[in-house]
Amino acid sequence: MTGRVHSRESFGTVDGPGLRYVVFLQGCPMRCLYCHNPDTWERGGGTEIEAAQIIADICKNRAFYQKGGLTVSGGEPLCQIDFLIDLFTRAKEESIHTCLDTSGILFDERNPVYLQKLDRLMTLTDLVLLDIKHIDDAAHRVLTGHTNAPVLAFARYLEQKKVPVWIRHVVLEGYTDQAAAWERLGTFIGSLSNLQALDVLPYHTMGTEKYRALGLAYPLDGIPAASSELAESAKRCILEAIRKVRTSRNKLI
Repeated sequence: MTGRVHSRESFGTVDGPGLRYVVFLQGCPMRCLYCHNPDTWERGGGTEIEAAQIIADICKNRAFYQKGGLTVSGGEPLCQIDFLIDLFTRAKEESIHTCLDTSGILFDERNPVYLQKLDRLMTLTDLVLLDIKHIDDAAHRVLTGHTNAPVLAFARYLEQKKVPVWIRHVVLEGYTDQAAAWERLGTFIGSLSNLQALDVLPYHTMGTEKYRALGLAYPLDGIPAASSELAESAKRCILEAIRKVRTSRNKLI
């Protein structure tokens, strides 16, 4: 089976544990204001590549990935769920650690055909990196153009399926820099029994040149990159909310 691939990275270090082979798939329904890969939006873009070719590339350099594995990102990788199933099936046949980097926006518990495919994919997935853009629904709509309801439901689904999850959150001044929202996010993810890690990332402006090259107006033009200090402050706040939830739960037990 072939998938539409935007790009590949042979030595990814920030896309899951260890050294990773990272595949960026084409297609995404989200229009996040801070997206730095607008060239991944169109589903018909990219290059068609066979799943078998990707696995062969990893196997040629297997020694580099002993403590890492394969991460599939995007775009939104779940736009190509059939290709993902084929790719991860082949990866598990080679004992390759699999990681899915997703926004969870396509989760639809009312669609039995989709759920059947997703259930199959989750049996092949060792780790999910889930990007929660904003815990507040109205603010999430402003930031992405979509409700966050599918994202939060997907987080609960992953807990039910016992799939380990790392939560990612981008800090952006004027949009995701409120302590109250950080506390709410921490309270939510602190209730997830499958939570393994939290990454809080400062907004950067590295995607601006791509917008210009594509003839697109950059939505956040003029807004500076967020400081590492702001991201660290957000992480401390979120972690404290997580600790409160887990301390309270332990007391009840």
